Order: sequence, then C-alpha cells, then structure tokens
Amino acid sequence: MSIPSRKRTVRPKLIIGTTDKIDFPLFEMEDIDCKIDTGARTSSLHCHKVHLVEKDGQRYVSFHLLDPKHESYQKREFKSFTFKEKKVKSSFGESEFRFSIYTTIRLFDREFKVEFTLADRGKMRYPVLLGKRFLQGKCLVDVSLQNLSFNQKIAKQNPLS
Repeated sequence: MSIPSRKRTVRPKLIIGTTDKIDFPLFEMEDIDCKIDTGARTSSLHCHKVHLVEKDGQRYVSFHLLDPKHESYQKREFKSFTFKEKKVKSSFGESEFRFSIYTTIRLFDREFKVEFTLADRGKMRYPVLLGKRFLQGKCLVDVSLQNLSFNQKIAKQNPLS
C-alpha cells in the first residue's frame, strides 16, 4: 500500500520593482512609500518616540509612526506587546539595538505578516524598507520597474481608466 503524496501548491513569485507603496491595515495607513532593498536583511519602519514601557506588570514598546511632516502622520501613540530587541548593523557598518515588531502589510492585494525594526529613517527618502527576510521565497525584484503593487491597486479602483 502506497502513501498518497501531498502536492504542495507553490505560488508563483511576485515581481516587484525597486519601490512601491504599501498599506498597513493594523495602523490604518495606506500608500506609504517603500524601498525594496535586497541588501538589507531586515525590514525597517520609520518611527520616533520609541521606548519601552512597563506598566501594571506589562511591558510594551511605544512608538509614533512617520514624522509630523508626513501626510499620513496620525499624531498617535502605537503600542506593541509582542516585540524583540535586536542588534542591527546599519548600512554604514555601525551596530545598534532596535526594537522589532510584527505587523501586517498589504501588497499586491495580499496580506503578509512582516517583522520590522523600528528605526529613525527621517533622513531617508523612504519611510519603509522591505528587506531580504520578507522578499525571500515570495518576490523577484526587477530593478527596471517601480510601484507595481500600487499601480495594480489604482487600476482596480479605476477599471475604465
């Protein structure tokens, strides 16, 4: 008697360009500029006022997303009770400790759970960076393209355009 083999459904990899606009449904934020970075191991999210809070026996990381100058800034404190503190090496070769959280992003009309380090990216052009840990096994990067997920989203919203 043979054991039936289970066929694993393999989804084709998403083609992504060097930049895109992504949604953060849990933070109620849409169309946030994002850089796709195959040289970065971990994804990163621009935050400020990041600190650890211990209150009533619970620990959480508190943060504000984006900068007050950003059009999607919400002037509100976000909290994550599930977090890690990890050592991250910057593109300049300097190591620092950052908090990391998991949150959901929407890209190509699909939702993904992604780990983001909370970093000050205020001097960077893109507030979000998607790194190799997210891309691996899911995406192929075509450096000649940009904003494929965002353009697909706009086309669905305006089918006659």
